[in-house]
Amino acid sequence: MKLKYGIYLGTAILLTTAAQATPPESERPAFTILFENDIISNTDRDYTNGVQLAYTTGPHDALGWVVDTARFLPFFASTGEVRTSYALGQNMYTPKDTQLLNPPLTERPYAGFLYGAIGLMEDNGRRLDQLQLQLGVIGPLSLAKEAQIWAHGLVHDPKPQGWATQLRNEPAVELIYERSYKLIPPQSIFGLYVDLEPHIGGAVGNVYDYANAGAMMRFGFNLPGGYGPMRIEPGLPGSNFFEPTGGFSAYVFAGVDGRALARNIFLDGNTWQTSRSVVKKNLVGDLTIGAAVIFRHVRLAFTHVYRTKEYSTQTSPDQFGAVSLSFRF
Repeated sequence: MKLKYGIYLGTAILLTTAAQATPPESERPAFTILFENDIISNTDRDYTNGVQLAYTTGPHDALGWVVDTARFLPFFASTGEVRTSYALGQNMYTPKDTQLLNPPLTERPYAGFLYGAIGLMEDNGRRLDQLQLQLGVIGPLSLAKEAQIWAHGLVHDPKPQGWATQLRNEPAVELIYERSYKLIPPQSIFGLYVDLEPHIGGAVGNVYDYANAGAMMRFGFNLPGGYGPMRIEPGLPGSNFFEPTGGFSAYVFAGVDGRALARNIFLDGNTWQTSRSVVKKNLVGDLTIGAAVIFRHVRLAFTHVYRTKEYSTQTSPDQFGAVSLSFRF
């Protein structure tokens, strides 16, 4: 009899411990693999490739000093769920013809950007504040040359020839802030749901200096909590974290983002050294369309971006796609 009660008690303790070890749905951390490339437009120029790995903690994992920092910042909300984010990424930029040893000076210079990032975010249900610090390197140390040669070798494309003309090595420091609003929270329309999320933000550092604003609308079935799929900056802000509504969700989205730029190192050239450069445009806009599906704790999203010309001698606007796969655990 004592053994029987002991088994019941032990089972109850194990079940209680397991329940406590599993975070609530709204507090799960998330990991995202994000890949951006211009293969969708059959080009290999300008912003041609970007890769990012990102991890965002759940609110229960946010350290005390992180929460205190969010509460201290005047542009963050005074209440809300605070999360910490970590990311590692690489961006790649090339001129139009990668088979030239000496590309024309009127084309975007070769450049690579390798970086790590740490950020904090606060979501109070009505708005999302995100602050991120990026630290990295631009130039040969970014390994963009090696990455592109390796990728071209995988698909048997010609080896790019002009990387000797890329921007010089330079440490990179960038601070990025974005605020997204739930101007229209999810509203039911004939059994489907729609919401609207305007945003404002900006960046300062030796990589970019800009102010931006825009909006995104989502429309679909069982809209999940969150602010749409994440993107590599600059672009529409999204969120690595998301909160499923039911077992399956699907939606389409469209958005715009406009930027007033004072600096873009990938066009203006190195800060303290002589390098190639082109005359940038100070106003740049993105038009974004895409779709996302969520099944339980996995989100798969595809985004198509139309970007206006970024420099005066650019022959045509850019198009590129983004694919992201996010896991909550």
